[in-house]
Amino acid sequence: MASKSGSEYKEALLKKEEKCYYENCPGCKVEQQKELYTGVPIKMLISIWIIVLCTALPISSLFPFLYFMIRDFKVAETEEDIGYYAGYVGSSFMFGRALTSVFWGLIADRYGRKPVIIFGTISVVILNTLFGFSVNFWMAIVTRFLLGCLNGLLGPIKAFAAEIFPDRYQSLGMSTVSTAWGIGLIIGPALGGFLAQPADKYPSLFSADSLFGRFPYLLPCLCISIFALMVTIYSFWLPETLHKHDSASVSAPDSYRTLEAAPDVAKDGEKPASKFSILRNWPLMSAIIVYCLFSLHDMAYAEIFSLWAESPRNLGGLSYSSDEVGVVLAISGFSLLVFQLSFYPIFERAIGTVMVSRVAGVLSIPLLTSYPYIAMLSGITLSVVLNCASLLKNVLSVSIITGLFILQNRAVEQDQRGAANGIAMTAMSIFKALGPAGGGSLYSWSEKRLDASFLPGSQMVFFILNVIEGLGVLLTFRPFLSFPPAPSH
Repeated sequence: MASKSGSEYKEALLKKEEKCYYENCPGCKVEQQKELYTGVPIKMLISIWIIVLCTALPISSLFPFLYFMIRDFKVAETEEDIGYYAGYVGSSFMFGRALTSVFWGLIADRYGRKPVIIFGTISVVILNTLFGFSVNFWMAIVTRFLLGCLNGLLGPIKAFAAEIFPDRYQSLGMSTVSTAWGIGLIIGPALGGFLAQPADKYPSLFSADSLFGRFPYLLPCLCISIFALMVTIYSFWLPETLHKHDSASVSAPDSYRTLEAAPDVAKDGEKPASKFSILRNWPLMSAIIVYCLFSLHDMAYAEIFSLWAESPRNLGGLSYSSDEVGVVLAISGFSLLVFQLSFYPIFERAIGTVMVSRVAGVLSIPLLTSYPYIAMLSGITLSVVLNCASLLKNVLSVSIITGLFILQNRAVEQDQRGAANGIAMTAMSIFKALGPAGGGSLYSWSEKRLDASFLPGSQMVFFILNVIEGLGVLLTFRPFLSFPPAPSH
């Protein structure tokens, strides 16, 4: 046994000597820290969590008050036209992000993840505040569009999460990204619903003549912007994970601090290996396509859930108020955080990244089928069952997205990871821009067929959501989804 242990030790030393360390490279310093530190990187988990939450909160926080904002702008000639104008404001962010996500990914690959992250959080501070000060329709459109264009940090932060954690903790890092993103999209509307129009809701605290009385939608935007400002300041202390190699800074190859060379570094004067174009990388592109399909489903579900919960009982809804919906979403968000940080990494190691996504997709189908029957309940039974269903649905959705995040980042090398995540964000933004409009139109149509013999009312809505979910599950199988081998833990 001793001789075997000694040979393994010598083999490990030989492998280590084959690595090349670049002394002034920030990416190499991160790699060194990953080798030396074996514990769970709690500090980096918290850092990624607050950065992703910062960029997720502004996306959906406006939905609870957008109807009233458009009404106050007096741009709609009739009440029926308010939804038409609200759709433009709601989709302007995603449209702007779709235009620039690839650009920010390329910038992150060339200059680093950290500058893009800092610039993105600064854009939230400025433009989200200006949106709260909007006095007309066009100011709201422009500020949301610019926020989408300039806040390009979600792709680079996924690349950062893939690079800052050792392989054994990579699923934990990616689940942190998707969890914070999911919680932001859940807590954002709750925050907007509770804090918008404070002079009307809390007259003892805010007078009609105060700043928040004159700008009734500023308070939720300002709270998010203050949080973004604190995140911006904190982000200056983040490490940079991008490798920046200068040939003059190479230390001796037998140094005890040796680290892996970047993928594009040649050995012994050889030419670097050629890389496939990102668009020809099928493991990446197939993961992005599946990711977009599930994103369309999740965005449509988010729109439909609020409409269904707030619709009157005679139309198949729950007659919930916006505050009651906010409470359900807040409970789901907290539970989601606990699950993803505690249990997802265990499941991912036990059955694999792709299998977790498949199982979550399959379980979502009977769960969504039960929603129209939940509306038949009342009282405390309805509250308990609805909270359990919402919690489980959000856990399953984020588990799917987490697995696809991992596949996308494993499919490319580091110097292409920012661009790859930028492409994913562009495609996803387009699908998410379609989700609210499609979900709202679908639900409105379902309310006009309550007496249909085939899938009446909301049953048709959840059936179509299940069709999309089922198609996504099918696409996770070969030959469509081609995925790289998982790293050894």
